Amino acid sequence: GDIRTTDDLRRLPVTTKTDLQLHPGEFVCVPRSRIIDYVTTSGTLGDPVTFALTEEDLDRLAYNEAESFTTAGCTPEDVLQLMTTIDRRFMAGLAYFLGARKLRCGVIRVGNGIPELQWDTIRRIGPTGCIVVPSFLTKLVAYAEEHGIDYRRSSLRRAICIGEALRDTAFGNNTLGAKITELWPELELFSTYASTEMQTSITECGHHCGGHVPADLILVELLDEQNNPVAEGEEGEVVITTLGVRGMPLLRFRTGDICIGYTERCACGRGTMRLSSVIGRKGQMIKFKGTTLYPPALYDILENIPGVSNYIIEVFTGSLGTDQIVLRIGSARRDEAFEKEIKDTFRSKVRVAPEVVFEPVEYIAKKQMPQISRKQIKFVDLREQTK
Repeated sequence: GDIRTTDDLRRLPVTTKTDLQLHPGEFVCVPRSRIIDYVTTSGTLGDPVTFALTEEDLDRLAYNEAESFTTAGCTPEDVLQLMTTIDRRFMAGLAYFLGARKLRCGVIRVGNGIPELQWDTIRRIGPTGCIVVPSFLTKLVAYAEEHGIDYRRSSLRRAICIGEALRDTAFGNNTLGAKITELWPELELFSTYASTEMQTSITECGHHCGGHVPADLILVELLDEQNNPVAEGEEGEVVITTLGVRGMPLLRFRTGDICIGYTERCACGRGTMRLSSVIGRKGQMIKFKGTTLYPPALYDILENIPGVSNYIIEVFTGSLGTDQIVLRIGSARRDEAFEKEIKDTFRSKVRVAPEVVFEPVEYIAKKQMPQISRKQIKFVDLREQTK
């Protein structure tokens, strides 16, 4: 009864991933007979957590994704190609399908990977948009170029991008966003931010200046280490309270994601908070030779070095108790000059140079996609094992 405003939420303690991992059943707020769908988190920062959804929760997901697609300019005239899995306990794939259905778009459930099947579908049906992990777009382009497909004249005109950042904190393209835009300028990219715990998608509009928070579905706070709100324009951890969730609602859940919030009205007319792309994850922060780094900054550098086919970044605790970084790089080049080029690039961008180890491209590809994973792995944290 004492919680009447959003400011009153600060009287409540925060909820953490550890709370969910240790006591998942205690967060379920409905009898088992009302649960109609079970999903899990990806387990990026620990054991996956199972979430239970009711019929009302699936209706809420459909509404949210329909609104997100509308924010990205989709209409019932669009046909959306779903280039991500809808199974494997993945909430988002089902949410995208339900949202497209709610908006009355056409939807094609192709699934992830297999460029040949993706292009065959584009040729046969002519989708106008796709929901896709953005790095996969570079593989679609490579396949198209290899097989003589004029991809820039295809039916695709917009890509709703999931799982990877496209923008920097100034709303410009990061390396991945710039690479895709250079390869495929006719394809408009829309950045999104979401998680299973949030049960909500935050999507940017056509002005591409941050993801619009749907205030009727989620409350967002940006907090510092002491759980105090950060000042406007400062980095903070995204802390969320879900609205309208029946099965497993969360109060003041610390996502671990570091973002910047913006409250001035967007040029599109929306006045709700906007969030930057995720700068990094709190649990993945690296202190290397006095410099604070997050994996996305390292990804951005590696994605822009010609000759790097794929990679995995490993961080471990060295003999002096400090963070150490190894870049395991898949490349046809393995010479000392290339190693020096990589290290010099890192020094120029982030002032420090990690150790470089060259590996076969096929070896890295297998490490990036283990059988039980539904996300590509680019970062491996070994610090707990090497203390």
